[in-house]
Amino acid sequence: MLAAFSADNLLPYLITGLTVGGIYSLSALGLVVVHRATGVVNFAQGAIGAIAALVYSQEFVERGNNIALGWLASMALAVALSLFYGRIMAPRLAHRDAVVKAIGSLGFALCILGFCGWKWTARVMGLKLPTDTTKVRIVGVNVTLTRILVIALAVVVMVGLTLYLNKTRMGLAMRSLAIDRELSSMVGINVLKAETVAWLFAGLLAGVSGILFANVVRLDAISLTFLVIPAIASAVVGQLRSLTMTFAGAMIIGIIESELTNFTSVSAYKTLTQLVVGVVVVMVVQRTRTVSFSAADA
Repeated sequence: MLAAFSADNLLPYLITGLTVGGIYSLSALGLVVVHRATGVVNFAQGAIGAIAALVYSQEFVERGNNIALGWLASMALAVALSLFYGRIMAPRLAHRDAVVKAIGSLGFALCILGFCGWKWTARVMGLKLPTDTTKVRIVGVNVTLTRILVIALAVVVMVGLTLYLNKTRMGLAMRSLAIDRELSSMVGINVLKAETVAWLFAGLLAGVSGILFANVVRLDAISLTFLVIPAIASAVVGQLRSLTMTFAGAMIIGIIESELTNFTSVSAYKTLTQLVVGVVVVMVVQRTRTVSFSAADA
């Protein structure tokens, strides 16, 4: 049956949707930055976030160790793994086609997932953060400080990356790589440095999104690894180029998924939102290009 639809149901799920969408966007923005600089669709983005979240939870929170140090260690690990793949493994596939590059990153993701399964007992858990205890009442709904910070962080990262790519020398170099790598190298752009910065950003965003996803949704290696799926769907909305559209796509996916929880008859299928949105965008883009080509021929 359909749940009663009202503002009382709408607002809590809307806030949850914005929060989940914010997490999707953080992971997706990392995907877009790497793809623009290297041409790689990084399927390991979710797995890197998973191991960062598990290290933070199991090695620091559960053991009662310093939480601030846990954040730093988790972020450092995520960045190190991202740079390892980006600087050691990815260059060996640089001249292969896009499918081979994607499969290479998928293999790396499976290696990380396998390590997580060996190191930590498989169980679905929740990850509590210090900001969970503080609540703010917004339009009659109690919202944790964590959720507010997630949404704010997503906006800040999107705006910050946009300004970085448009206003800084390194950002402009990364944009030029997305247009023509060979020509960029010929005009003196340090391709190696630009790619390293892109992988660094991706690793940092993977670690942050992994920990936040473990808090808002659940702490589970497989679920966290599959975070890459909505991230890719969001990136597809932005055609793996536009940060703004990627952010918008992530928010739309998060909100639709959350609001479908209102309807018990379809809530079990809410994760299909990622696939549906991605397919619809691809179909619209393909149709638009077909129409453009037909007009040009005429």
